[in-house]
Formats: sequence, C-alpha cells, structure tokens
Amino acid sequence: MPRLIIISNRLPVTVNRKQGELIFYPSAGGLATGLNSLDESIDKTWIGWPGEALDDEWERESVKRDLARDHMVPVFLSEEDIELYYEGFSNKVIWPHFHYFTQFTSYEDKYWDAYQKVNEQFAKVVVENIQADDLIWVHDYQLLLLPALIRKSFPDISIGFFLHIPFPSYEIFRMLPWREALLMGMLGADQIGFHTFGYMRHFLSAAYRIAGYEHYFGRLTVGRRVINVDVF
Repeated sequence: MPRLIIISNRLPVTVNRKQGELIFYPSAGGLATGLNSLDESIDKTWIGWPGEALDDEWERESVKRDLARDHMVPVFLSEEDIELYYEGFSNKVIWPHFHYFTQFTSYEDKYWDAYQKVNEQFAKVVVENIQADDLIWVHDYQLLLLPALIRKSFPDISIGFFLHIPFPSYEIFRMLPWREALLMGMLGADQIGFHTFGYMRHFLSAAYRIAGYEHYFGRLTVGRRVINVDVF
C-alpha cells in the first residue's frame, strides 16, 4: 500500500507548557479519535498544528523531533494565525455560514487573508514531507484551499478530501465573496466526501453554477482529472 498522509488542522496530540516544560497529551475531538483507530499496519504520517503557539526555535526543533518518533509533522502557527485563521475565518465565517446561521457570518478581509496564508503554510510543510506515490487525505473546513495548493506541486498525486460539517445549499454558499476560491480549492482533490446525499448534492450544484462543472453520476471532469464526489 502507498503511504497515507493525513492532514488536519490539529494533530492527534497537543503540546502544552507545564511548569516550564513542554508536555504532550491526546487531543480531544472525534476526528483524532476516529482516525487513531486506523489499522496500525498502515504506514501513515499525520500533519497538523500541535495546539500551541511556539515562537522559540529550540522549542520548535524539540517538538519536531518528539513528534517525528510517532510519525507526526507539526505546522507551527502564531497567536495571530490562530486568532484570524482559526477563530476568525474558520469559526466566524465557514462554521456559521455552512450551518445556515448566516446572520453570524463575518465578512472581514483580514480573516480571509489569514485563511489563505495558513493554508499556504500547511501546503509548504506538506510538500516538504510527501512523495509522488503517497496517498493524501485532507480533512475539514479549516483546509478547504489545501487540495489545490498541494496539486500545484504534485499534479498527479492522489488526494482525498472529507468535509466533517454540512455543505450548504447553493443559495447560501453563493453569498460568500470567496465562494469560487473555496470551491476550486476543494476541487483539487480526486475524491471528495460528505456525510449525506444532501450535502453532496449541494456541492455538485455549486460546482456547476459557480465553476461550470457538470457532474455525471457524481463525477466531475476538471481538466484531465476525474473527481469522484460521494457520501461516506
């Protein structure tokens, strides 16, 4: 089997400072719990944020070494990144909007700028740590731009993307000023997964009405690639 590269906003372990020392403990949440149950025989590497803003270069190198023993690679984010990309665009734009709470959607350009920047940071770390025959599995709404960013450097690599929240109807999705960029980011994947048929149908509708890609039984042809969109 090819090596599996899992990419998510958070790693399955979190680093924290306690009495001046860096301590690792399991991350909370269904994504980390679910993916940690994968067969141990699978050769996998997990890339994500370790849960703490680390500015000191020695601390960063120490965390890298410790995580490497468990086949994990950190993406280091600053306090500003966390505020604007995670608390900002991810949780004040995408989360409420995709759940139909549009009255709470924030349209701050600084959030979008940070979201692009951090997705590019993730892409840089991923590209430095993958090979052409790896199988890439990107997770969730914090990294919607990442599949297309990875594909720029590895045009033929296999990329899967799964969205762990709803995908809204076209009428809701089109209200976002950044709708096309978000959609094209997801379309960098070869396999796109959703929880329900309704979410899948909404995505396919957006792909056609925003980008002009018409599906055939859940398959989209984008350039020379065929993208399978399905429910899992």
